[in-house]
Amino acid sequence: MIMNYMELMEKSREVMGTKLCKSCPVCDGKACRNTIPGPGAKGIGDVAMRNYDAWKNIRVNMDTITDNEPVSTELELFGHTFKYPIFAGPVGAVGMHYSDAYDDNGYNDILVRGCMNAGICAFTGDGKDPNIMINATRIIKENNGYGIPTVKPWSLETYLEKLDLALNSNAFAVAMDVDAAGLPFLKGCQPPAGRMNTEQLKAIISNTPVPFIVKGVMSVKGALKAKEAGASAIVVSNHGGRVQDQTPATAEVLEEIVKAVDGRMKIFVDGGLRNGVDIFKALALGADAVIVARPFVNAIYGAKEEGIQVLVDKLGSELVDTMEMCGAKSLKDITRDMVR
Repeated sequence: MIMNYMELMEKSREVMGTKLCKSCPVCDGKACRNTIPGPGAKGIGDVAMRNYDAWKNIRVNMDTITDNEPVSTELELFGHTFKYPIFAGPVGAVGMHYSDAYDDNGYNDILVRGCMNAGICAFTGDGKDPNIMINATRIIKENNGYGIPTVKPWSLETYLEKLDLALNSNAFAVAMDVDAAGLPFLKGCQPPAGRMNTEQLKAIISNTPVPFIVKGVMSVKGALKAKEAGASAIVVSNHGGRVQDQTPATAEVLEEIVKAVDGRMKIFVDGGLRNGVDIFKALALGADAVIVARPFVNAIYGAKEEGIQVLVDKLGSELVDTMEMCGAKSLKDITRDMVR
């Protein structure tokens, strides 16, 4: 018997409990808004809720006076073809923030393999413990390089050590979540970690022979700095609303960043995307792909690889339905006039 999404969430709740993440039917940031440890934020937690709400304030324009042909959701990116323009986001310290049913190594093992089998790809996380990156890249290598290791904004010396692991894994791209500069555990690191200027970022990217993705861009100014530094792609992201109160929602800044970049880099967006309609909206505003993070935690805690397949099938079918109802036969057919 095939599990549905609500059954998956019930199973997740049984494994995870409700002390930290509540495995809510809709992950909107309200129940966990300021729980740290937990999936909330270090401040009042309003940004995660605003991320979610901002997508709901955008509407799609139906148009069914169009050719009745099959819809394709395939995405070609960095030499690979994916079934959907959906990536699983990097999540770290799952044992502390969700439940000790999994540690980061066990979580990433299921995440990378499950996403590859579902036709998409996962970003993996990083942390203070070097073994997290060692194991994440080992898992990516075991899955034919289908994964994107995401490195914290360490010094160049530390980054190069982690880059060697990433390249040995045959990963087709490397990411750095520069917005992680707001995480408490990075403060006081030696060598220093956290914020870096354009020249420092350029030095990191110039040493990286595969596409480099800068995650954590929330302004036109930041996007242009990433481009100047040589990034192949950016992720419009505020780290799930976890690192700084009172920032805009990602949906509020996406379009202006897309216009400024003008096709010179690939653009991902994350933050509060919870269904295929949200994903369609992000693509219509100019994103090339989206990243979904917290729901994959629930999927894995609920049913491991099967849970990932249930979630991906749900998001994918909702995206297909929306494309059919709005007159788009492929991802390139999704245009700005399809949302308002």
